[in-house]
Amino acid sequence: MDDHSAPRRLSPAWLGIGGDWRPVTAGESGAFVFRSADAGRYAKCVRAAEAADLAAERDRIAWLGAQGIPGPAVLDWCDTGAGACLVTSAVSGVPADQVSAEDLRGSWDRVADAVRRLHEVPVSQCPYHRGLDTMIALARDVVARDAVNPQFLPVEQQHTPPADLLARLTPQIPRRRAQEAHDAVVCHGDLCLPNIMLDPQTLDVSGFIDLGRLGRADRYADLALLLANARETWRHEDQARAADVAFAERYGLALDHDRLRYYLDLDPLTWG
Repeated sequence: MDDHSAPRRLSPAWLGIGGDWRPVTAGESGAFVFRSADAGRYAKCVRAAEAADLAAERDRIAWLGAQGIPGPAVLDWCDTGAGACLVTSAVSGVPADQVSAEDLRGSWDRVADAVRRLHEVPVSQCPYHRGLDTMIALARDVVARDAVNPQFLPVEQQHTPPADLLARLTPQIPRRRAQEAHDAVVCHGDLCLPNIMLDPQTLDVSGFIDLGRLGRADRYADLALLLANARETWRHEDQARAADVAFAERYGLALDHDRLRYYLDLDPLTWG
């Protein structure tokens, strides 16, 4: 069975995984995602060309769970040659982007604690790399294919050619590489609010999801995305600034805003 024999929309059933599955339309990945009828499992299905990436995500999920960081568990896996499917347990709670500004502020210290615990996993034991050189190489490929999604870019950059945006970042690579060498941690890799699950009653962090980009990287690759994404929840700029300060104090560092900007500008160029 080859990739050309696959249906236009892959499903767990077509790939041989039983159960009552409902399609999930939220999310921006190219995968076909399904939730079980009892909401206890998720299935992510991809075509053959993306099977290796999905297998890498499976391995990252299993590895991070073994480090004691809450997240999904791998329940099933299949690769038919025409497509692959990964089944994981659901992480209880609601995504952090779906709570009110008041509730997000109430959980903010706990989010900082959870991110710090993730970043404190011994980096020397992490077999996965997602550092600056990997991300720059990915950005060069995406830009060369003219595959950057303008909607992922900050508004002020949406009418600038992606090649020009990447050219602005290139001279800083030696400096950022040196910073990463001294400050690499185990990063989530896509640390935005939808990938942080909260208990809606206690506002505790119940786990991290979407771990396909997890790996060793500069901690600012995570912090830049999280703080920028949270600004979409805060109602006013003064709230956003106060939240940044509160997060940094709880996490335990003085924010380098130039470094935050660098990784915030790099990330949109790596999706495509």
